[in-house]
Amino acid sequence: MATTTLQRTHSLLLLLLLTLLGLGLVQPSYGQSYMYQRFLRQHVDPSVSGGNDGYCNVMMQRRKMIRPVCKQFNTFIHEDIGNINSICSTANIQCKNGSMNCHQGVVKVTDCKVSGSSRSPNCRYRALASTRRVVIACEGTPELPVHFDR
Repeated sequence: MATTTLQRTHSLLLLLLLTLLGLGLVQPSYGQSYMYQRFLRQHVDPSVSGGNDGYCNVMMQRRKMIRPVCKQFNTFIHEDIGNINSICSTANIQCKNGSMNCHQGVVKVTDCKVSGSSRSPNCRYRALASTRRVVIACEGTPELPVHFDR
């Protein structure tokens, strides 16, 4: 009787271990999770539909892209994160660096370009709001955006 209980306990522990391992396989890796969170911080703002110069000035500072130097150019995507993530399920295309893990979609954006001779920490930006095609790199299982390509 004790042997049967011990075997049953081992079987349950093995099943639990396999289940936990299986769940771990569908979670983003640490590196992917970091890159995804960085992508969200630098490029996603679903709360507005487009921005002006003041929007760019505030968001570039708030999202910490003005130190140690003013980031020259950045794009904010104004879509629900589900819509952005779904771009990763479109056909693969070539990235600027030659990799084949890029995908494209049409979204609402604000492009922020540093103006003139701005110096950190007083960076000033010009904004251009539009709806246009963007290309993002995706990685992982499930695939998630990790880099804004163009």
